Amino acid sequence: MKSTKVFKHDVETSQPRKWELALNEAQLPITEKSNPITQNIDKSDSVQIVQLLKECDAEIFQKEDSTTTKYKTLYSESILATMVDTAKQVKELLKDPENNLIVLSGCGTSGRLAFLLASSFNKLFKTASCDYVIAGGDKVLITSQELSEDNPEAGIKMLKKISERKERVMFFGISCGLSAPFVAGQLHICLNNPEKFIPVLVGFNPVNMAKSDKIEGWHSTFRQVAEGIQKLEKLHKAYIINPIVGPEGITGSSRMKGGSATKILLESIFLAAHKALANNSDITDGCLLDLLTSYEKAWIITYTHSEKIAALVKQAGASLQQNGNIYYIGWKSLGIMGIIDASECVPTFGADFSHIRGFVDISFKDLANNDGDMSTLGPEFSISHDDFRKNILPTIHKNDTIVFIFTLDDEVSEIEKFAHQVKMSTSNLFAISHGRPKQCMTKQLKKVFSVIISVMWPATLPNYEGCYIQMFQHELSTKWILNAISTGAHVLKGKVYYNFMIDLKVSNSKLFDRALYILQRLTGQTQTKCFETLLKTIYETDELNEKMKNVEISQHIQHAAEMNEIIPTAMVALMRHCSISEAKARLASCAIVRDVISSIDIQEKKMESRSHRNN
Repeated sequence: MKSTKVFKHDVETSQPRKWELALNEAQLPITEKSNPITQNIDKSDSVQIVQLLKECDAEIFQKEDSTTTKYKTLYSESILATMVDTAKQVKELLKDPENNLIVLSGCGTSGRLAFLLASSFNKLFKTASCDYVIAGGDKVLITSQELSEDNPEAGIKMLKKISERKERVMFFGISCGLSAPFVAGQLHICLNNPEKFIPVLVGFNPVNMAKSDKIEGWHSTFRQVAEGIQKLEKLHKAYIINPIVGPEGITGSSRMKGGSATKILLESIFLAAHKALANNSDITDGCLLDLLTSYEKAWIITYTHSEKIAALVKQAGASLQQNGNIYYIGWKSLGIMGIIDASECVPTFGADFSHIRGFVDISFKDLANNDGDMSTLGPEFSISHDDFRKNILPTIHKNDTIVFIFTLDDEVSEIEKFAHQVKMSTSNLFAISHGRPKQCMTKQLKKVFSVIISVMWPATLPNYEGCYIQMFQHELSTKWILNAISTGAHVLKGKVYYNFMIDLKVSNSKLFDRALYILQRLTGQTQTKCFETLLKTIYETDELNEKMKNVEISQHIQHAAEMNEIIPTAMVALMRHCSISEAKARLASCAIVRDVISSIDIQEKKMESRSHRNN
């Protein structure tokens, strides 16, 4: 295999891999560690926020260096070798789409990307070779359904149904933290039926950091399943693709780097397989390196627009601070990227679905999702441009922010007409456009937008389906920009303390564990004390009875799933040694959660300082 040591990288960060030295987090999985780069992101302005997120995203592309890291990276030879072997298997299955199937599965962001990628790959292959499974079903494409991630039996049932008519199934189980019970159940079925299934585990922790806690109501842990995949991998009957890309910019928010790295890995594998099949050629590590390098260049190209991205972040933050909303108006797959980004804000920041919403120019029929038309399920499922015109446009006010997302290959006259309609209601109109160097936006369209992020792309790689590489790059670039907008806006709104999301929804076991850790880390209290206060907050009481203490975690989660400000309330109660009702009252007196906690933190430190002086 060709060595990767000669590959030259353009990516550097100000504090590369400093997270490895964080001793107070030594036992945490990497995907749950806090990133030193963004330690003070909560005190940053929009320009600084974008710069910090840029540096975090750069860690996706850092190369392996035995002197600084013990972990495999995206460019490690062993990762490239596994990607090559996986692409070869994809190529073989694509030769007989009637009897073979490739299934992509995940929860939350991973599941939404599974849907998008399966749809794109079927168009690329011109067959129905791919399908997807998402925890909670297609509703999760639009809304948050975190509790479904904890159900391995549901995952098993869905995989069996989707694969029953096929002889061979290659199953990609995506779990960024190697923790999702839904995915564990599906991988377990693959392990027990190696004649039919070829399992591929995709994530961003080492196997020894896979979640080892007992899965409620099931017989295995995720780590046991991952170790089973490892054993089959030695027999070339399974694959694990788990490069380390570093902690997230907002602690644990795998919608960001985890989602980006998932997209990069799977698209590279499938593009390489498609090229090899179309050209009757071999798949080599050189093929994969070329593709990975093109995504690295996409990172560079995207962040050359940091100044304008920061302008959008500033405006979006102002909208949320002034009780306004943010709306993404997108075309084709870029519209879907907007819907995905918006849907993730509810569990991550405790947002209401109306705070950030995405709309796309296609209907559910064109979306071709498994469950079909979902427009009657509720207002959040109204996602078309027509829905926006009918339901949202009449309510637009000066505090709202509108972002148009398109390519210059889209129907520009339609975009211009739509933009003029919106401009009549608000001046906060922005654009993210993608094009080629010889393309340009009309003067009339330019005049409509306050700020335009105009991303120009060079020629695509030779010997590949150019339009698909270009589309994938547009999507990833858009993802990075939208992640910055929605994350930065919530940081400016005060939903982040240091780099912890302090107002997340406690709606599944992963988020319950994360909530407990955040309380321990930020208050310095014992796990027992934090656990008790978390339960008191969930049940809105200062006295826990034995029933509350002894029920399964899933019952606590069911009670907490729709509640707001659980972590802030518990933090205030712990830091002020006060009742739950008093903690709620303190939070109610200030619109910015971070400011309440910061003021208490400062008071506590002053009291400690006086105590030390007196002693």
